[in-house]
Amino acid sequence: MDTKQYRFTKDDFDIRKAPTWVADSADQLDDIKKKIASNVKRIKSAQRKMYARHRYGVLVVFQAMDAAGKDSMITHIFSGVNPVGFKIANFKQPTALEIQHDYLWRINEALPERGSFGVFNRSYYEDVLVSRVHPELIMKANLPEVNTILDVNKDFFERRYEDIRQYEKYLSRNGYVILKFFLHISKDEQRKRFLSRIETPRKNWKFSAADIRERKYWDKYQRAYDKAINATATKKNPWYVIPSDDKWYSRLIVSDIITKRVEKMPLAYPEMTPEQEGQLAEAHQILLDEGKNKKK
Repeated sequence: MDTKQYRFTKDDFDIRKAPTWVADSADQLDDIKKKIASNVKRIKSAQRKMYARHRYGVLVVFQAMDAAGKDSMITHIFSGVNPVGFKIANFKQPTALEIQHDYLWRINEALPERGSFGVFNRSYYEDVLVSRVHPELIMKANLPEVNTILDVNKDFFERRYEDIRQYEKYLSRNGYVILKFFLHISKDEQRKRFLSRIETPRKNWKFSAADIRERKYWDKYQRAYDKAINATATKKNPWYVIPSDDKWYSRLIVSDIITKRVEKMPLAYPEMTPEQEGQLAEAHQILLDEGKNKKK
């Protein structure tokens, strides 16, 4: 699958032109599920090698409008990974403790260890998305040089974009591969999914009145995503904008991107030193002797 069309490495992204739809997956569903299953196995294999050496880590960031399918995406793609080398974090409104620290403090707390996969279901990008749509939230942080809501302006967010670019560069230098996905759905598709949550009893638990309130700010969120992606897409840490009106196609695209990227990493099981090989041979002989003695 050619995924270059979904990759952005500089400020040439236009959310108004970005597609939310590829094709109806219904006729190809069996084939798509097989391809995703194959990708899941390859990701699992890469994870085992990565965990064996603890030299590299993978951080997968998912951002999206509500009902874009982040949860089901994570469930399907990472269903085969070993929980020992897997960590997931969900970032919502900061707690009282978190808001007393810098906005990246809680992110550092949730980073996966090197050797592991980490998934951020929403991330530090919330601090240039939600806070851009609702600048009044910044006032709660008691930041220096932010005395009124007028101080939460273009320059304020430009500084935060710079923070994020440098933070991601820092993580990359410390062995982390960062994969950033924006699951892009249309406003009409979101409406259909919200209606399904209301009209289908087994989905009622997913519905939140807050989702409807935030939908009123759709255009502002679209502009916020456009600005954030353009400001933080780099060659080293690009953004992938995934058409997500069809969930199965979006899962296929994302799983393909993750698989190809992790398989480019220099992953391998550690080589045994002569001393370690000697220890293995000794342990092997001890166990064989125990078996012989047991039979006597």
